[in-house]
Amino acid sequence: MSQMAQPVTDRTDGFSQRCTLGRAGGLRVAVKDCLDVAGLPTRCGSAAFADAPVARKHAHAVAALLEAGCEITGKTVMHELAYGMTGVNPYEGTPINPRWPALIPGGSSSGAAVAVASGAVDFAIGTDTGGSVRQPATCCGVIGLKPSFGRIDRAGARPAHSSLDCIGPLARSMDMIEAAMRALDPGFIPERLARAPNLARVRTEFDRALGDSLLFALQEQDYDLPYVNLPGMDAAYEAGLTLIGHEAHLAFGDLLAQGAPLGADVRARLVAAGRITQAQVDQAEAVRARFTAEVDAVLSGYDAIVTRALPTHPPRLDEAEDPAKVLPLTRYLRPFNLSGHPAIVLPMASAEGLPAGLQIIAPKGADARLCAIARWLCETVPALNERNET
Repeated sequence: MSQMAQPVTDRTDGFSQRCTLGRAGGLRVAVKDCLDVAGLPTRCGSAAFADAPVARKHAHAVAALLEAGCEITGKTVMHELAYGMTGVNPYEGTPINPRWPALIPGGSSSGAAVAVASGAVDFAIGTDTGGSVRQPATCCGVIGLKPSFGRIDRAGARPAHSSLDCIGPLARSMDMIEAAMRALDPGFIPERLARAPNLARVRTEFDRALGDSLLFALQEQDYDLPYVNLPGMDAAYEAGLTLIGHEAHLAFGDLLAQGAPLGADVRARLVAAGRITQAQVDQAEAVRARFTAEVDAVLSGYDAIVTRALPTHPPRLDEAEDPAKVLPLTRYLRPFNLSGHPAIVLPMASAEGLPAGLQIIAPKGADARLCAIARWLCETVPALNERNET
């Protein structure tokens, strides 16, 4: 096992630090820079941690990857403090979306998505607090999985405490998603379906051209997709924002008092988060309980439910500072961080040739069944099987 840290100036493949760690010839893995890798600093994509000391030990997830025989090849760029959706990072540089270079790479696991999409690694590990694996995966045209909350041990992740965040993989194929899950969680045993899954779709609002391309792709394969209602979904999205802000301020609010160098967008969000009251947090927790019960009730009658990954196409890089373009991007992703259900996105191109995707949500703990459903759809819906799978 060897390690050689190297500075990185080229962001085209998503890396912020390069290293060689683990078994040579093992599956090549990139790790988001909010997870500790012993011997490397954990900078969280921020100038505030430019002089961070090297980590003394690996995050639990990193240690599991090495134990499974993977080769860690570096740490990836991320949206600063994992507190943003565009992936734009003025401090470390913004990784370029390989397939759609004029569009944002998505965030906060931007570099992880780019490293996978560019073919630089077999899979990457990101974190997802409000869509931060699934949204960049969709933006860059790869698969992204948010496991059930608590399934993957977060020891050695930043922030240290979160009621929403999940460590999860991004890859170009379901084979690699399942390989990543086996490495992260030895208790993960892949499943295979003997019949088509019983799916329902959530009634949502969406860009018509984007939505129709997804719907038609499934209906052409004779999938019956009855509508189900999750009336608390919008409230869950807002509650997720509240809790993410509250927990981000608990973790990083002291950087404001210290006058630490922060990007303008992250500084503004942290300042706003500092105004969140305990009453708002309590209200968000009440929404969490109600929405979780809604999702559990729907899933009692179906194998999984599906939504569109994004309500609209990702914005261009020159639109990344427009809240109207950015804020809606996790409208259908963030609620399932609040509820804790496992969710996966399968990418496809819309009729306009732009990023789109299908999100699948399964019961808590049914991560292997969720992956089996995703595999079934990849194998039976041509529009979901047009990636360069490896």
